[in-house]
Amino acid sequence: MSTRGRLTAAYAMLLMGTLIVFAIAFSSIYRVRANEVAIDALRQADSISATIRRYQAADSTLVVLDTTLSPPVARPTHLLIDVLNNVPGYFLVFNFQDQLLYVSGPMRQLSTDDQVAVNKVAVQLPTSVEGVTISTPEDSTRLFLRARRVSSDSIAVPYISRVVVGVPTNYGDLLAPGLAGTIIILLPLVFLFSLAAAYLALGNIFRPVDDLINEVEAITDGRSLHRRLPTESENDELSRLSVTVNAMLSRLEASFAALRRFTADASHELKTPLTVLRADVERAMHPSTIRGERLVALEEALQETARMADLVDSLLTLARADEGRFDIHRVPVELEPLLREVYETAMILGEDAGLELSLSSLEGGIVMGDRTRLRQLLLNLVTNAIKYTPRGGKVDISVTRRPHDEVAIVVRDTGIGIAAGDLPHIFDRFWRADRARSRASERGGFGLGLSISQWIVQAHGGSISVQSRLGRGTAFTVLLPVLAETAPPPSAESDEAAAESPI
Repeated sequence: MSTRGRLTAAYAMLLMGTLIVFAIAFSSIYRVRANEVAIDALRQADSISATIRRYQAADSTLVVLDTTLSPPVARPTHLLIDVLNNVPGYFLVFNFQDQLLYVSGPMRQLSTDDQVAVNKVAVQLPTSVEGVTISTPEDSTRLFLRARRVSSDSIAVPYISRVVVGVPTNYGDLLAPGLAGTIIILLPLVFLFSLAAAYLALGNIFRPVDDLINEVEAITDGRSLHRRLPTESENDELSRLSVTVNAMLSRLEASFAALRRFTADASHELKTPLTVLRADVERAMHPSTIRGERLVALEEALQETARMADLVDSLLTLARADEGRFDIHRVPVELEPLLREVYETAMILGEDAGLELSLSSLEGGIVMGDRTRLRQLLLNLVTNAIKYTPRGGKVDISVTRRPHDEVAIVVRDTGIGIAAGDLPHIFDRFWRADRARSRASERGGFGLGLSISQWIVQAHGGSISVQSRLGRGTAFTVLLPVLAETAPPPSAESDEAAAESPI
């Protein structure tokens, strides 16, 4: 069942339960109210009967028998009329012939038709019946009638048989006994009508959701990620959902674009060495190739194989880093011996490139990290600086302490530099500035070293930044956290060094 159908069924069940509870509660309230009205009527009837008996016990003449008529008729005396005129409320007094002896003032104020209706019910109302509720034709007032005998076991009141008291109630239409039954009878119709209304209303509510589903279904491959869902001006849940999905599509579009670019760049980087490798192998296998040329071809093939192995290893490193499956074995690493080891390697590379290398500052510290990966990070930065610095240039390495338990490693060169427009892409995979490509042909490169360096820095909780100017050189700054117990208070020289620009 669809969500629309489930919500409709849930709404209908809730409505049915509400109506049933309402009917039960209504019946209970009516019974309580009717019981209260019956008690009030009984109490008033007992009060009037007690008043009549009290005067009768005092030998007062309340009723006289008119013998002039045949049969004789009992009539009230002035004393009975005066006594009952002081009693408020709706009530009637009947003689032993079920004829009216007295009608109270409020009862006489009713219309003739109302009085006839009340008398008709009152005459037929026995004292054993709890009560009857009547509705007058011309008035909205309802009278709950209750009969009570006047004579008791100890006091006999001649000619007066009973008192019928009417208690008015204003709950007429609301508390009618048949209303609960009417609700139960109409319940199926109300249920069906509510079911249809809820289904139509939910269809209108879910129409934007259907539109969103159709839009999302249309975006099924990487070629349609440029499309976006429509967003309404209202700040409701659907608009927020559209904005969230659009943000997700933007991230997916960027990821797919990066994946396509990554695949194209990797294919391009592998195409050239594979072509060279194939040519060298074919030349070595040719029958006319002499032994010396065959060895040269095999040596070139071996170099290209090593180059492709380095590329695959770099790609595997980045892939594992992206998936979070590359473990960093953290141990306390002293920076001073590590930097000296990297500096010695850089000296060898610098001599071959005709560069001047220096270690201007070396402040020790201990970093929690992977020594192998930290060494790879520093070698990447140093070899990158040597690769893009012309002969006769300089490469400087400095390590200074910073406040907040940080150490700054700066690799500065006087090389060709990087244009300002290329700096935002310097850490992208397979990216190399156009000015650097001719230089890269001398010493192979894939444009992955800085991406790996950035991952290593971030994996150690640090940051890496770059500053560069065309023709003036480049400076890479790596900030790494050091152990707090090894961090000395910052000196004035350290503050000045931290404030200086690396270029």
